[in-house]
Formats: sequence, structure tokens, C-alpha cells
Amino acid sequence: MRIALVTGTSRGLGRALAESLLADGWTVHGFARGAQTLAHPAFRAHAVDVGDEAAVQAAVAAVLAASGRIDLLVNNAGAASMNSLLLTPAKTAETLMRVNYLGAFHCLQAVGKAMVRQRSGLVVNLTSVAVPLALSGEAAYVASKAAVEALTKVAAAELQAHGVRVVAVGLGPVDTDLTRAVGRAQLAALNARIGRPAGTMLAEAVGFVAEEWRGVPSPSGAIRYLAQLG
Repeated sequence: MRIALVTGTSRGLGRALAESLLADGWTVHGFARGAQTLAHPAFRAHAVDVGDEAAVQAAVAAVLAASGRIDLLVNNAGAASMNSLLLTPAKTAETLMRVNYLGAFHCLQAVGKAMVRQRSGLVVNLTSVAVPLALSGEAAYVASKAAVEALTKVAAAELQAHGVRVVAVGLGPVDTDLTRAVGRAQLAALNARIGRPAGTMLAEAVGFVAEEWRGVPSPSGAIRYLAQLG
């Protein structure tokens, strides 16, 4: 039995990734702060704030007690905010770093210890095309995701010898409730810039991320973007 832990499973991409894993026969543990309505006999919902180190450690311990191992960690939980650099509230920058970077750090650290003990595992960290684009108006968000990418590279170097592969997958705007609140002209301009004028449907994003455990895996430390950059 393959055991996956996915963060941010209350909605959007996280929930869709969980549904895809379930369809592929995985047992999935979902971490989210909000209510989780996904109903499946192989899905276990956990109320967890990934920015809270103690809460993550306790929840991971509960998963291991129930399942004995964790084969896959998908660090999907994230937050976003669009603010010009000089007008970004310090609290916003702090929140983005806590959720996007520290959330991934806490989960990777707790799950990584179990993966090292079992001498196998895959960690997929979600990042964004906003990083290589150095996207204007998203300085705090870009910084938090750049930290995730740096974490990916260092973790890969440290854990590869123990049979653990760590990669990052970056997306542009995905068609979810979150992006539908952004202005159409703004989304169109960004999608054109990354060579995806039609945007990215949720199923496309899920398929791209899932290549890491379904298809030919990327080398540990790799960062892939669903975009045409350069």
C-alpha cells in the first residue's frame, strides 16, 4: 500500500491532487486548516496549520502510527498576495513566508526523517513561475517561493544518499477559485508571457505534477516549470 501526504487538500489543486492519487490506488492523508469535504475510504483528513511546527510534527506522527510509512509528500499548501514592494505590509510578508516556506520546511523535516529511516521516498514541493520571472507586484510571494526552491536543492543534496528524492514543480496561474478573482487582463498577460495563452486547466496542472510519481522522474534537486521561459 502506497501512502501519500498532501498539504492544502481542502480545495483547489491540493484536493485535485488527492483525488488523482486516490484514483491511482494510493492511501492519502490530507493536511489543511479549513474543513475538508473529500469523501473516500482511503482518504484521511487532518486539521493542521503547516506553519505550526508542533502541529505538523504531531500530525505526521499520527500518520506514521496509522500507516507505518510515508512514500510521498506533496507540499502544496500555499498563500498568495499581490502588493507592490513598497506597499507590502510586513504582516503579509511574514504570513507568506510562514505558510509557503516554513510550511514546506516543517513538513519536509518531519516526513523526511521517516523517509530516511525507510530508505525511500519522494518529496514534491510546489513553486511558481513567478520566481524565474521575478514577477513585479509579488515581491513577498516570490521571495517565499524562491526559499522553497532553495530548500528543494539543499534537501535533495542531503537526502539523496538515503534514497529520498526531492524535486520542485512550478506552475503559472491555474484555473481555480483563487485565480478567478484576479483580473482577466492581468492573467492573460502573464499566461502570454509564459507561453500558455489558453491558461492552465486544473487537470493539466495535476497531470504535470503527477509526472513525478507516475512517469519518468526528474533527478533529485530538479525544478520543472509548466511554462515556456526565456
